[in-house]
Amino acid sequence: MYLLDFLKNITKKSNIGVLIWIILNAALLTFIGGMYAEYSGSVDLWVGCLAGFALYLLSVVIALSPVGEYLLRLQQHCKKIKDPALLNRLEPLFNEVYSRAKEATPSLNDNIQFFLSDDESPNAFATGRQTVCITKGFLAFSDEEIKGALAHEFGHLAHKDTDIILFVATGNLIVTGLFWIWQRVVDFFSFITAIIAGIFTKRGWGAILTAFIKRIFIDTVLSACIWLWTKIGVLICMASSRENEFLADEYAYNLGFGNQLANVLGKLGGSDSKGLWAALNSSHPKTSLRIEKLQSYSQY
Repeated sequence: MYLLDFLKNITKKSNIGVLIWIILNAALLTFIGGMYAEYSGSVDLWVGCLAGFALYLLSVVIALSPVGEYLLRLQQHCKKIKDPALLNRLEPLFNEVYSRAKEATPSLNDNIQFFLSDDESPNAFATGRQTVCITKGFLAFSDEEIKGALAHEFGHLAHKDTDIILFVATGNLIVTGLFWIWQRVVDFFSFITAIIAGIFTKRGWGAILTAFIKRIFIDTVLSACIWLWTKIGVLICMASSRENEFLADEYAYNLGFGNQLANVLGKLGGSDSKGLWAALNSSHPKTSLRIEKLQSYSQY
């Protein structure tokens, strides 16, 4: 069911950039798998292509599973709130927004959890089906402003935009990790093959050394390509999310937190925040335009 919801969401007009990137990503990894097989000579071309495509499918399955959501929380250092003082302050804020969001969107997950990251930069995000996280940097904001930020994130959960963040961030991590493991496995067997060839054939150790240097060069180029492509993918995907941001802002307004969110945006727009918020905000709509739209809703 969740996979079907993801496929439905990914075909929305606002997510067309993400869909294109997914298709290109699958094609790229298939090509890289084939190219690696061709130059390494360890496996057939079609086996390499199939392996590359299989790695991508595996990353999709893992990224959209509870495992992917857990990995993203781990990557962003999100932890359950245990400090009694913080819990007494934040839990009522979260529950109030959650209650209003649940009334507006009954289909919201019944087990959405609240996390806190040690990041000192002001940041808030939601991902998957049941994760909302703010950073320690956000604790400097007022209670009302925190509720405004939470309402915006619940808007993303309600509209299922969080699938995209989960897929992009976790999917990139998994693809990179699986590709690295695959490289190491292939390199290991190639190393054993080269040693055996050096011992039992007349090729000579000079030829074996040349082959190793060639393999290191290929691995370095392919790893650089994977790194660069994932960075480009994030920019493409986030650039396609502008309309989703406006809709999440409107959702927060409809829950009764429009002014609070506008105050948050006003502060964040002039901050030097880093991390996930900065990465996402770099391709978000202009903060001034978002505030203007929030203010315009009250005129209707």
